[in-house]
Amino acid sequence: MTPQQTGIGKRNAPAVEAGAGGSSSQGAARDAEGPLPPKKQKRQATRRSLVHYLKGREVGARGRAGLPGFEGELRGYTVRRLPVLLTERELPLGTLDKVFASQWLNARQVVCGTKCNTLFVVDVQSGHITRIPLLRDRVAGLGRARPGCGIHAIEMNPSKTLLATGGENPNSLAIYQLPTLDPVCLGDRHGHKDWIFAIAWLSDTVVVSGSRDGTIALWRLDPDTFHGSTGWHNDFGLPVYSHIHPMDVQAIPKANTNPSNCKVRALAFSGKNQELGALSLDGYFHLWKARSTLTRLLSLRLPYCRENVCLNYCDELSLYAVGSQSHVSFLDPRQGQQNIRPMCSREGGSGVRSLSFYQHVVTVGTGHGTLLFYDIRAHKFLEERASSNPDSPPESAGRKLKLICGRGWLNHDDLWVNYFGGMDEFPNALYTHCYNWPEMKLFVAGGPLPSGLHGNYAGLWS
Repeated sequence: MTPQQTGIGKRNAPAVEAGAGGSSSQGAARDAEGPLPPKKQKRQATRRSLVHYLKGREVGARGRAGLPGFEGELRGYTVRRLPVLLTERELPLGTLDKVFASQWLNARQVVCGTKCNTLFVVDVQSGHITRIPLLRDRVAGLGRARPGCGIHAIEMNPSKTLLATGGENPNSLAIYQLPTLDPVCLGDRHGHKDWIFAIAWLSDTVVVSGSRDGTIALWRLDPDTFHGSTGWHNDFGLPVYSHIHPMDVQAIPKANTNPSNCKVRALAFSGKNQELGALSLDGYFHLWKARSTLTRLLSLRLPYCRENVCLNYCDELSLYAVGSQSHVSFLDPRQGQQNIRPMCSREGGSGVRSLSFYQHVVTVGTGHGTLLFYDIRAHKFLEERASSNPDSPPESAGRKLKLICGRGWLNHDDLWVNYFGGMDEFPNALYTHCYNWPEMKLFVAGGPLPSGLHGNYAGLWS
């Protein structure tokens, strides 16, 4: 790592709370006051949510007898029932264009990246938005963001101390420190030659990026750069950061059928197997052994190879899920044949745009503004709950649960008028969603599916 220092403009860092994924201010207060009796801790966790209580019971039950079977069943029941209870509250984002990526920072703040190359933090309670300055390449003026690219990936390392995303140049990998969001370093040396589409952490200090140029880059961070420091500053008090180069760069093998479309679209890491799954737009899934370098293990032709844009991994089931134009395919690379049939979204061919696993339930964000929930074990979608109204039609019982997202904001420009007939309502593609399970909240965001339309959507489901 070369400690070349580059300044960025002064900013007010968002009031990011310590911890991530639903940590509350109560937890910080407990740390300040010292340890409390175990019984009091259990009562506080119980009040917060059933899922949080069960997770606490799991941790407390290690090394002693318990009821893991019962608690596992109860937790699975909670996961299946929560989507039915969710209601939406839209979050206005002004004139930002299409949210492509998001991650919870804590119980009330979500960090997002957009097509207009904006990195921001939104407070889901107040709606306040704080923009985060992007990191610039060492050679100023080269590789600046072009219209239509933006920030496609945001990922936090396992300990939630570092955040990786794109830089001002969408070809570069930017690393920020959490919770302050001070800049740490920028991977702009000998890296990618096209936009970064995907990011996956292999450990707290090793991260992989996948690019539209058809390559995967492995970056190793120097812990001395960020441990025990709140950020470097120059003589003018401006934050500075170092510039780094990848330890290894590997090209995705090109298929004979469509070699020009060999672009890395998504990544997913299996910590249990130390393997990295990569999805390319030419319809292939690639598996790599991820250690100090990347070694390709295999490449598989996908059964549905149109618009493969999202990938996720479930540790509990040892399965990769791949989203395509109208299906979600489930892959176990260690099996010769797939014994889990694909899930068909039946959403008008608008595509699966975002995926997430929790337990055995897959949440699917579509290109038609809807959220679907699929139970892998039962091989069926979660269903709407039966209405208590005696006048409700009998076919409503057993109907597939579908959450329809709000209208968001759409720019009524000349393109909208001339090519889309001035449609007042246009469904939003749900490009990203992320759960805060301890607080039982779901953040969903996106924008209009046609690339030429300018708009956004963000909503909190709770």
